[in-house]
Amino acid sequence: MSTEKKKKFIIDTAYLALVLALGYVSLQFVLPLLMPFVLAFLIAYMLRRPIRFFSRVFHVPKGLAAVLLVVLTYGAIGLLLALAGIRITATIASLVQQIPSIYNNYILPDLTDLFTWLEDLLARLDPSLMSALEELQTQLLNMLWQLVSSLSGLLMGGVSFATSLAGFLIRVLLMVISTFFIAIDYEKIVKFVLGCLRGHTRDVILQIKSYVVGTLFVCIRSYALIMFITFVELSIGLSVIRVERAMLVALLIAIFDILPVLGTGGIMIPWAILTALGGNVPRALALLVVYVIITIIRNIIEPRIVGKQIGLHPVLTLMSMFVGTHLFGVVGLFGLPILLSLLRYLNDNGTISLFPASALDGPGLGRTS
Repeated sequence: MSTEKKKKFIIDTAYLALVLALGYVSLQFVLPLLMPFVLAFLIAYMLRRPIRFFSRVFHVPKGLAAVLLVVLTYGAIGLLLALAGIRITATIASLVQQIPSIYNNYILPDLTDLFTWLEDLLARLDPSLMSALEELQTQLLNMLWQLVSSLSGLLMGGVSFATSLAGFLIRVLLMVISTFFIAIDYEKIVKFVLGCLRGHTRDVILQIKSYVVGTLFVCIRSYALIMFITFVELSIGLSVIRVERAMLVALLIAIFDILPVLGTGGIMIPWAILTALGGNVPRALALLVVYVIITIIRNIIEPRIVGKQIGLHPVLTLMSMFVGTHLFGVVGLFGLPILLSLLRYLNDNGTISLFPASALDGPGLGRTS
């Protein structure tokens, strides 16, 4: 490499590292602080066309139309979240309350039988070991009971804490109030922001906005398809092993499956463990088999579906989803693949020059514009 090429490489690398560092700091520290206002702006953006339509059809001022539609939107969201929260909280509380009874009815008798068998065995071999075994049994049972009690209390405390989180309510209140103001003056706010930008910067921002909005819609559609596939698989699997209300249970698990880290295993694995402790080992094994099949299919189809929709290779999509989830949680799960797709788009149309054109594309995946 010539000296000029080396200098250019170092400058480009430093520039990319600076951009990545600023992006990481923004997502990790700045975005959580501004999240209520970001969500408020996104909701106002989605309501802008319904507001215009409502104002034009019913001949009411846009401000009044914005207030009415924002109230209806948050009312519908609040009602759905309240119903889901009540159901989930009641289910978790019921499971937590069953832990001591499962311990007393199933775990404790089995441990008692085990120690009785060991006592009989040791009594025939060496009677002097009986006192040590009895002491070990007492300590072990006490430790297990304390563990069960602590776990039950911890989970109940978590449920009550989640239902009375003051900071979360403050953020929600800020988001709701901000949505009203942004929805009423949406055009003015956008015009002001665009007026502060000039030339090439404005063009790049408009390109990013247009592409990210389209890509977000594509990602939502992709995960809706994955959720539907998971729902169908769960419905079939749970129906085969004769679970009551299989379709309703499958729907709830499919919705929960979108969450990173937890996913289907967050419900299926504890369900299988509790079923095994309840004495129904065949049902527990059947649940584990269903979970393994769904996990394998999910890991195969997710990178392909999401990668195909946003124009990335499945391996790169899977890697970005994994890294993004560990760095930024739910935001990273969606954000990092979209960021890579955005970089590919800007690079291919000549706005930036980071790598050879279409280097991030997968073979036969097509391109998203």
